[in-house]
Amino acid sequence: MSDHDPAGAPGPRPGPRPRPPGTIKVGTIAGSDVLVSSSWFLVAGLIAVLLAPVVENVQPGLGGWKYLAGLAFAVVLYLSVLLHEASHALMARRYGYPVTSITLHFLGGMTSIEGEARRPRQEFWIAVVGPLTSIAVGIVSLGLWLLVPDGLIDLALAILMGANLLVGVLNLVPGLPLDGGRVLKALVWGVTGDPHRGTIVAGWVGRVAAGLVLAWPIVMAELTDTEPDLLDFVLVFVVAVFLWTGATAAMAAARFRRRLPRLAARTLARRTLEVPEELPLAEAVRRAQDAAAGSILTVSADGRPTGLVNEAALLATPEERRPWMATSSVARTLEPGLSLPADLAGEDLVVAISRHPAAEYLLLEPDGSVFGVLSTADVDQAFRDQA
Repeated sequence: MSDHDPAGAPGPRPGPRPRPPGTIKVGTIAGSDVLVSSSWFLVAGLIAVLLAPVVENVQPGLGGWKYLAGLAFAVVLYLSVLLHEASHALMARRYGYPVTSITLHFLGGMTSIEGEARRPRQEFWIAVVGPLTSIAVGIVSLGLWLLVPDGLIDLALAILMGANLLVGVLNLVPGLPLDGGRVLKALVWGVTGDPHRGTIVAGWVGRVAAGLVLAWPIVMAELTDTEPDLLDFVLVFVVAVFLWTGATAAMAAARFRRRLPRLAARTLARRTLEVPEELPLAEAVRRAQDAAAGSILTVSADGRPTGLVNEAALLATPEERRPWMATSSVARTLEPGLSLPADLAGEDLVVAISRHPAAEYLLLEPDGSVFGVLSTADVDQAFRDQA
């Protein structure tokens, strides 16, 4: 199965990111890391064991090599999954969204895209290109299967054809977290103009799909007159949990994002007092109190901002020591990422502060002048007040 994971708003990548635990980097595609989760090796081994008898049937006398052939088939299958995910990544990049990684896991793959689509059309094409790619691979495999003689290649093409056609069709089921769910989201968004409503509708369809998956063993027994075994029940449970949790997470994220537009850096900013770096801390606090300022900014001799006084560090400093300490001693140096545009709001604001976690940020006007200081605690409180 395939899904893609939007994370944040479009923008430049802040730099190399640590790999998720339990993954191995095997290469890059279009600048995006290709990762393989540890669970993939378990599934690849399972596929090799399950296909070994089929390989032996087609090519008798291979002995232990039949397991290697089964493993090769598993690798080929996941290469087609990688092609599916790469199509998501390339389409996202075409629209200007950075793609951090493509991960292959036991249920298929996931493409991590930075940013929610800005328009329904973008959401539609980023989502639908994956299933269309799988269906195309299935059709090409079918054409080749009709041309080659019986044997291992014939078997590999048959497996590739069936798996890709199945993946392509199932991923078009209109429920999150499947690609079809994002297609449905795009359609509802296009009609209503509300992306959050599109996510909620597609999420509920995904939950319904999870319930239907749980009922599959019973349906299978009725349709095929075959009693489901333990493996059937385990597989449908895993898939149902995947669908339910993915749909639920998407719905929760939609409700979260619905509240974001009301967060604006300007309205949350604290008035700041600029003081020389070497000014005694006690004097800086006194001046800030007199000016009713909620934050203190240290500046160099030429007036250049150099640091933000950390509120927690200030409160932890005993008052009797403050007259003998330079204000800069409790200030955090203004590193890249700690100065933000004062006009940031909504999701852009949340993404900006999540890329460079800190307690305070300096807000600057377009001309570079200081507007104020934004406290992460104030952003958190404002978000809770909107709940």
